[in-house]
Amino acid sequence: MKLTLSLYIVLVLFISSSLVVQGKTSEDGVSVYQYKSAKGISSFSDIAPVDIHYQQIRVGCFACQLNSLVNWHNTRLFPRHFNKTINQQARLYNIDHALIRAVIHAESHFDPRALSKTGAQGLMQLMPETAKELGLKNSFDARQNIKAGSRHLARLIRKYGGNITLVSAAYNAGEGAVKKYNGVPPYPETKMYVERVKILHQRYLTEI
Repeated sequence: MKLTLSLYIVLVLFISSSLVVQGKTSEDGVSVYQYKSAKGISSFSDIAPVDIHYQQIRVGCFACQLNSLVNWHNTRLFPRHFNKTINQQARLYNIDHALIRAVIHAESHFDPRALSKTGAQGLMQLMPETAKELGLKNSFDARQNIKAGSRHLARLIRKYGGNITLVSAAYNAGEGAVKKYNGVPPYPETKMYVERVKILHQRYLTEI
């Protein structure tokens, strides 16, 4: 299935919906393949192209799948991935490096090319509007994404007085939703996300 960027979101929604209907889950999420057509146009497919260079993009928030089969208490951690950049940003904003890792793990499973069905991009799954506000030029550049995502995370930590539960809820559902419900929104995905980030955060604290 070949399509251009304008139809990409249709493919993402279709694949994601199909997996839910079929009851399928995966640690790797949904895969979409990006490549250049003969005319140099960026194209996307749900089938790996043959005899042409392509990049595989994982679609979906890793910790947002309600029926995920992942055991969050013993799933593999990534304590050394992007170590230099994460530690630099943790020192710069005086925030917990283990929390940065937990959010990256929850959002993208440390996949720099991750792209959600809502358009969130990169390691820390930043929406285009948020990325623009943070001065991020390339969301799929790991270093740039971590720098912008850490800045966003630090702002949330200040706003919620270090309450990681509210920080996680706002990161997932938005600050407006947290304000509306005066706490964690009653969305199943958000409640699950907050719990999984908490587990990952504690594990990274003891691992690093």
